[in-house]
Amino acid sequence: MFDSLSDKLQDIIKRTAGQSELTQDNMQDALREIRRALLEADVNLRVVKSFISNIKDKAEGENVLSGVNPSQQLVKIVHDELIELLGKEIQHLDFSGSPNLIMMLGLQGSGKTTSSAKLAVKLKNEGRNPLLVACDVYRPAAINQLKALGEQISVNVYSEDSQNVQDIINNAINYAKENGYNSLILDTAGRLQIDTEMMAELLLIDRVFHPAEKLLVIDSMTGQEAVNVAENFDAQLGITGLVLTKLDGDSRGGAALSVVYCTKKPIKLTGTGEKLNALEDFYPERMATRILGMGDIVSLVERAQEVFDEKSAREMEEKMSKAEFSFNDFLKMQKQMKMFGSMDNLLGMIPGLGLSKDDRQKLSHEGEKQFKRIEVFIQSMTPEEREHPELINSSRKRRISSGSGIPMHELNQFISQFEQMRKMMKGMSDVKKNMGKLAGKFGSEMGSKLSMHQMMKNMRKFK
Repeated sequence: MFDSLSDKLQDIIKRTAGQSELTQDNMQDALREIRRALLEADVNLRVVKSFISNIKDKAEGENVLSGVNPSQQLVKIVHDELIELLGKEIQHLDFSGSPNLIMMLGLQGSGKTTSSAKLAVKLKNEGRNPLLVACDVYRPAAINQLKALGEQISVNVYSEDSQNVQDIINNAINYAKENGYNSLILDTAGRLQIDTEMMAELLLIDRVFHPAEKLLVIDSMTGQEAVNVAENFDAQLGITGLVLTKLDGDSRGGAALSVVYCTKKPIKLTGTGEKLNALEDFYPERMATRILGMGDIVSLVERAQEVFDEKSAREMEEKMSKAEFSFNDFLKMQKQMKMFGSMDNLLGMIPGLGLSKDDRQKLSHEGEKQFKRIEVFIQSMTPEEREHPELINSSRKRRISSGSGIPMHELNQFISQFEQMRKMMKGMSDVKKNMGKLAGKFGSEMGSKLSMHQMMKNMRKFK
C-alpha cells in the first residue's frame, strides 16, 4: 500500500546523501519533495502541513553528528515523525467484560463482515473462544455471508430471524455465557453512506451494551473519503480503534497516515491479504521502517514462526544432514513459503534490499513464475522419483520433459541445481555439528580450567 510513498521518500533521502550538512537550503528542497510525495500519496492536507512543520522544526534544531551523514540524519527525523503520525506504539484490543464485546462498524463494502471473521480466527489462534453475532438484519446476504465464513473457520455464528437487534445481542450474550464463549464479535449493519437511522441503531447498541471495543473498518483504498467516514463515526460514536483493510492493495497509502492524525484514534488491526488468517496487529514503528525501505525483520521472523512448526523443521534438518532431502520436501518448503503471503510483500520485509516497487514486482513475478515451473517438473515425476532423486536417469528425464512440456536443458539445469543444493545443505549441517562438538569440548575444558596450551592442542586434534 505504501509503495509509491516509500519509493519517493527513499529517492528524496538518497539525494541528500551527497550533502556535507543539513542546511536551510537543502532542507527546503527535501521538505518540498516530501510534501509533494505525501500529497501524491493522498495524505490529507492538514496532516501534510503538520508533518512537514514538525520535520522542519526538528531538522533545523539538529547539529550534524560526527560520523553521521545528513541523509542518515534526515532518515532518523522522518522515521521518528512517521512513528508519531502512525500512533507511536501498538494498541492492543481491550478484552474486558464477561463476555467481552467487540462491535464492528463500517460502511457497506469496507470489508466489515470479512474482517469480523478474520478477527475471530485471530482470537481463536490466541486462545480465546469467539462467537460471531449477525447483527445486520436489513441485508440477508450479510447473515448468509457471515454463516459461510463461520463454517470455513470453524467458528459458530449466532443469528435470529428477529428484526430487533437489541434482542439478538441480549440473547447472544446469554447464549455465550451458557456455552463458554468469552468474546462476541458483533457484525453490525452498514449503509452505502452514513445516515441518521444507522447511527441511531449503533448508538443504542453502544449505550445499552457498552462494548469494550468499537472498531471502525476502513477500506485503505478509499483515499480522502476514509478521513470523512472516520471523523463522522468517531464524532457520533466515539470509536476505540481502526481496522484498515486492503493494506496490501495498490492504493497510495494516504488513508493510514491521515485517519490516525484526524481522529486521534489508533489503528489496532490491518488486513494484509484475502486469506482469513490475514489480519495482524498494527505496529507503527515497523510500518514506519517499511515505508522508508528499511525492511521489517521482526514481522518476518514472527511470520516464519507461524508458518514453520518445530517438528517439521527438525524432520527437515535431519533429512538435510543425511542428504535425503527429496523433491517432495522441496514442494513442502515451497508450499510453506507461499503461506508467508506474496513474494512482493516478503521482499518488502527484508532489510537492506533497497528495491523500488517496480524492481520488487519484477523480481516477485519472476520468482513466482519459476516456482510454478518447478512444480510442473516435480508433478510430472513418479512418486518414487520424487522421493529418490538419484533414480532419475536419461530415459526418465526424457519422459519427465515430455510430460511437463518443458525443454530438457531446463530440466537438467534444475536437477543439477537441486543436487548442488542438497550437497550445500549437508555441508552446512556438518559444519553446524562440528561447531557444536567444538563448543561442547571448549565448554568442558573451560569448566575444568584447563590451560590455553591444552585447548589449542585439542583444537588441532579436531582439525
